[in-house]
Amino acid sequence: MPFDYTGAFPIPVAILPKRLRDLLEPVSFDPQQRVEVASFFESDPHGPNVEHVHFQTAVVVDDGDEPIEILDEAGQGVVEFSVPIDRKGFASQFIPSISGQDYVIASWGNGSFYSFHLAEKIWMTLGLTPRCVGNEHQRLIYDDLGLPEFGVVEGEISSEYYWESKRNVSWKMSNEYLRKYLWLRGARAIRVFFYEKLFPDQAELRELMEGKTHIELKPSTGPAWYLLDIRQHQDGLLVQIWASVELASCELCPEQSADDLVWPGSTEPMTHDHANALVGIEPVYLNDKFLQRYEQNTFYDTVPVQSYGVWHCSPSYKGQWSFTDCVRVGRNLVRASMRELYKPKPDREIIHAHKFALSKAEIAHFDLDAEHIVAKVQRLLDQLLWLGDNLSRLGALLGLTKSGEDLVGFSREELQSNGWMQYPNLCRLAQVTPLDMSQQDFLARCKSLHEVWQKFPNGYLKTLLEKAGCPRAAVKELGSIKLLQALTNIIQHLNRHEEPIDAFGSTSEREGWRDRNNAMAPLFLNNDLRIADAHEAFSECLETLQNMGFDIAHINDGYGLALDFVMDGVIDSLRSFNSAAACLLYRSGES
Repeated sequence: MPFDYTGAFPIPVAILPKRLRDLLEPVSFDPQQRVEVASFFESDPHGPNVEHVHFQTAVVVDDGDEPIEILDEAGQGVVEFSVPIDRKGFASQFIPSISGQDYVIASWGNGSFYSFHLAEKIWMTLGLTPRCVGNEHQRLIYDDLGLPEFGVVEGEISSEYYWESKRNVSWKMSNEYLRKYLWLRGARAIRVFFYEKLFPDQAELRELMEGKTHIELKPSTGPAWYLLDIRQHQDGLLVQIWASVELASCELCPEQSADDLVWPGSTEPMTHDHANALVGIEPVYLNDKFLQRYEQNTFYDTVPVQSYGVWHCSPSYKGQWSFTDCVRVGRNLVRASMRELYKPKPDREIIHAHKFALSKAEIAHFDLDAEHIVAKVQRLLDQLLWLGDNLSRLGALLGLTKSGEDLVGFSREELQSNGWMQYPNLCRLAQVTPLDMSQQDFLARCKSLHEVWQKFPNGYLKTLLEKAGCPRAAVKELGSIKLLQALTNIIQHLNRHEEPIDAFGSTSEREGWRDRNNAMAPLFLNNDLRIADAHEAFSECLETLQNMGFDIAHINDGYGLALDFVMDGVIDSLRSFNSAAACLLYRSGES
């Protein structure tokens, strides 16, 4: 039986503060748990609720599970405390340690400055890669890029102390990786800590003090694994503790295996061998939220690929592994085969996919023919390519030389050769769009939508309008949407009167060129939404959505359908211009 530190501690469990109770208890075997392995914590240093903790984690190589005596570093809070060395050779035998034991976090301090890093032995043993985030308050994060697994270990790099701590420091490590390292070393983790807190004056503590105003307590038998100091202080009792407590034993977390998964529609666990033997059975359907983990991390490749009329969204990782044959179906579904899901990749990725698997009963509520977000973005792209061509041809007839790619930022040749690979803005716009999308995500996507379509230079459109007879002073202050609206008005006017392209150029101002064109309304709405941070502005946008025919009752369940409405409107607006321009160019023999 493992030693019961909490039960053997003199202070009753019922009155232990949560932070102290956590210090006395070992961690579970949950592989998802993040275990605190170092701390430099100070709460309310000048107030009545002062609570102070600092601890390090020692790596003790032994086969026992009994307590060990308090290690000297419990009082220092760091592995090495600064000691002046000012003679040649004084550091030749310097080997940092916690009383001769290895450590998890390499920490150094001198009373004023403190720094923290993951021990070299650990990141080299486990093959971890560091990255630094933050500006003034920097943190180190270690990832296992082989799987990948992100945030295996992370914590603050440094702190300062001048009468009080500049900031609290906490380092946490994946329980799975911590136990794997301990297992590889044949060691257990020992938390070496100091704890201080001002308790209210209460009978349970007074009983331990035996009528005295100050008392020190140690274990009556066995190793002296704690020293408890209780003394009367102000209106309460100041408790100080130095201790060495086992944090984790030399045992691995339960292995995460895809061979234990029971998929919807089955009663038996699926194994790799069984999955590999399956050919031609019913597909597996996943909610497309399965893709969010990969879309939101630049380490993965999630570029949609169109093949034989269907869109594949198969996440992959740096050539190490890949999902295969994941096909978009309906608005929010991904179809795959069990055989492809179990092809070589880390089991944790298959386990992740399993979380989003849907049963036949759940699939029955989906429209398998509904348009998904990737197909919608492709429709937008088609209109943008057409827009670039039309603007380029209009300009060429008036002596302007700009290619469609120059105007809209997309190359047909590049798209034909490499798909969307060189256009991350398209990939971001085509990320998973759940029906329950939040308002914040909806507004962010509206901003991305505007950035994708609004690439053409305003100066080019102003030149076209000026050649069409619009006064330069009136055109000068117009933004991109009003410029496109004015150009649409002029072209539609020419089409109504079946004028040739020669009539586009004019020296006199055209009637109605500045009129509001309802076909362009979605572009104005999208622009308003991308800047609708204030509640009042967003309320006006919702009113506009309703006036344009959208049932705002849908947003009670999320903004997914609202985004569909806005994107469809933008696509239709671009199509209105393109259709008008194509009609004019065709009639003039230029299409």
